[in-house]
Amino acid sequence: MRHLPIVISGPSGVGKGTIVKELLKRDPSLVESVSMTTRAPRPGEISGKTYIYVSREEFEARIAADDFLEYDEHFSGLYGTPRSFVEEQLKERSVILEIDVVGGLNARKLLKDTLLIFIDPPSPEELIERLKKRGTESEQALRERLQRVKYEMHMREQYDYTVLNDDLGRAVDEVLAIIEKERNKEGN
Repeated sequence: MRHLPIVISGPSGVGKGTIVKELLKRDPSLVESVSMTTRAPRPGEISGKTYIYVSREEFEARIAADDFLEYDEHFSGLYGTPRSFVEEQLKERSVILEIDVVGGLNARKLLKDTLLIFIDPPSPEELIERLKKRGTESEQALRERLQRVKYEMHMREQYDYTVLNDDLGRAVDEVLAIIEKERNKEGN
């Protein structure tokens, strides 16, 4: 069985985090990469678990040291995947990266076997409701996220698979089946 970097992407509020938590519960051979960010923690988030929170200066120093598999700036913060963690984990297991579409495509440039899975919302209206119910964004931040949704939805065409998240259990089953199928393929 091959060990793969597995990118899970989709718009804010689509349920990526919930799907990833379920994947990790159901398949202990998977590990999640923790992204680094310059944004402030939200209530309940834990440094080193939710994200690794650093200053803009530290993040930029890591960029200069080529210490990211991918990174991007959006919603007034820098976000990136520490390269060394992913490469080390891939020696033993498959690694899930819950990152945005740009990051996913950039990760594939460096790690050719990267599996790209896009999570689709049931409808734009339901996505908007999910974001509002989270209550974690200001009105301005919510508008920014909704503007980005169109771009992200367009980028899904470059992904290997699209999974509709209209039923959590079914979506998780589908993602697990995709991962299993891809891990059992012969490497290129």
